[in-house]
Amino acid sequence: MKKVAFYTLGCKVNQYETNGMIQKLMNKYEIVQPEEKADIYIINTCSVTNMSDRKSRQMLRRAKELNKNALVIAVGCYAETAREEVEKIPEVDLILNNAQKTVIDKCIDEFFEGKEKTQVDEKTFCDFGSVTYTEKTRAVIKIQDGCNNFCSYCIIPYARGRVRSRSPENIIKEITEIAKKGIKEVVITGIQVSAYGTDFTNEYRLVDLLEDINKINGIERIRLGSLEPLIITEEFCNRIKKLEKMCHHFHLSLQSGCDKTLKEMNRRYTTAQFEEVVNRLRKIYDDVILTTDVIVGFPNETDNDFEETYNFLEKIKFYKMHVFKYSPRKGTVAAKMENQISGDKKDERSKRLILLSSKNEKEYLEKYVGKTVDVLFEEKDGEFFKGHTSNYIMVKSKQNENCLNKIISVEIISFELENLVG
Repeated sequence: MKKVAFYTLGCKVNQYETNGMIQKLMNKYEIVQPEEKADIYIINTCSVTNMSDRKSRQMLRRAKELNKNALVIAVGCYAETAREEVEKIPEVDLILNNAQKTVIDKCIDEFFEGKEKTQVDEKTFCDFGSVTYTEKTRAVIKIQDGCNNFCSYCIIPYARGRVRSRSPENIIKEITEIAKKGIKEVVITGIQVSAYGTDFTNEYRLVDLLEDINKINGIERIRLGSLEPLIITEEFCNRIKKLEKMCHHFHLSLQSGCDKTLKEMNRRYTTAQFEEVVNRLRKIYDDVILTTDVIVGFPNETDNDFEETYNFLEKIKFYKMHVFKYSPRKGTVAAKMENQISGDKKDERSKRLILLSSKNEKEYLEKYVGKTVDVLFEEKDGEFFKGHTSNYIMVKSKQNENCLNKIISVEIISFELENLVG
């Protein structure tokens, strides 16, 4: 039996799709770790930043070092958007687009037989069938692919295409099977989760799907991936607050706290609208945790623009902020803009926001000392069990019995770094 190794870069969607490819191949090949010697290496690439491109190239080249006779396959967003670059990497034998991940088994057979590769309509949802991708005790569910936003800095719509939503029947079937396996939490993910259902001919949308998932016996937590802020309307809030399984954690992509920069990014909302969204969520959940992404050093971002962003972030007070230094992506509008910001300036702005994020996190955690929280324990780390609250704060606690995959009430006695201790 030949051996296959996977190396995955990037987002949860890529990780989910790697699991789908593994399930396509596991009956015919032995799946081994990426650092082991294998006959076939499949690198699921990412292209969200220049660093992602570089890591993708490094991994494609490294595979042949492990076995010079191996078949090296490039799939994923970097392979899709930079095919000409990938074709120049001598170690790469086969390049597949994102849609062909669903027929990876056929494509490998066809390569060895010298046949043309099976093509897949990239306008349809790339369906692997029933795939259970778990992160510790959580299951990740991909509900849609593609993005219609075309933010001026982002290459992903070119890599993933337009929005294609998975049928609700298919999703509910998968989650029902997951619940039967004893998994209590599902994470809803996709490239543009907020756009779920916008390509349907009916009015079925994300909130309808959440209501249907909430009815599934055995599932105790529903966690959402990154959301576009404008989906959080009054109606959306009124409906989700009735869902007892909904996790009180929302990752809202902000990117900038300056209206001028948001407009140049083609983000389609203002800081005032974003603040309204935050207030709506804080009104329905008094323990809500909000996290976000911020890009610093976008072209034309002046010192005053950055100060606007800083002041807005200080006001909103996110629990955590993922700070990215702007990275020009070939083929995007922003890459052609004048007034590109220097690396030193980006570093300086990034450090300030990371410090602010750390300060916010510490203040949030301090408030939990003395409180009791419900924790879904996911792993054992030495003498501690570790897991998350519904609003996605990490807790570690010594327990007298095995509490993995159990939800237990824990009294918080202190906090260390990013962990509450109970």
